[in-house]
Amino acid sequence: MSGGMLSIGGLARATGVKPTTIRWYEAEGLLPPPARTEGGHGAYGRAHLDRLGFIRHARELGFGLPAIRDLLGLADRPDADCAAVHAITMTQIDEIDGRLRGLHALREELSRMAERRRGGTVGDCRVIETLADFAHGHCQDSRHGRHPGDG
Repeated sequence: MSGGMLSIGGLARATGVKPTTIRWYEAEGLLPPPARTEGGHGAYGRAHLDRLGFIRHARELGFGLPAIRDLLGLADRPDADCAAVHAITMTQIDEIDGRLRGLHALREELSRMAERRRGGTVGDCRVIETLADFAHGHCQDSRHGRHPGDG
C-alpha cells in the first residue's frame, strides 16, 4: 500500500475479490465509497481492505449478503451484545445442515442408481433411464426433485 492507499486493482489483488465485485459491494453499501485521487481514481485504505476481507471470509463460510450486512452492522458496534451474532451464525449452521441432508439424499440416490446395474449396454442403463425420467418416478427419494415454487 503505497502511502497507505490502494487502487481498485491493488485491493482486488490483496483480497482475491474481482474489481467488479468490489464495485458491486460499494453499490450495495457493504463497502464505503473510496477516497478519490486528483485523477478521479478510487483510493482504498486499510479499512476497505479489512472490511472486504471480512466480507470475503463470510462468503467463503456460506453467509448470504443479508447476513453479511447484519454482521457488518454488528461488527461496527463492538460494544453490542454478541447474541445477535450468535443467532445469525446458528441460522447459517441450520442452513448448512439442511444442505448436507439434501446432499446426503442425492448421494444415496446416485449410489442406488449406480449399484442397480453395472455393465451392459447404454440402452439398458438404469442411470440413463432414471435421469431421463424427469418426473422422478424411478427415484426412491424425491426430495432432490423439488424446485423452488413446487408445492
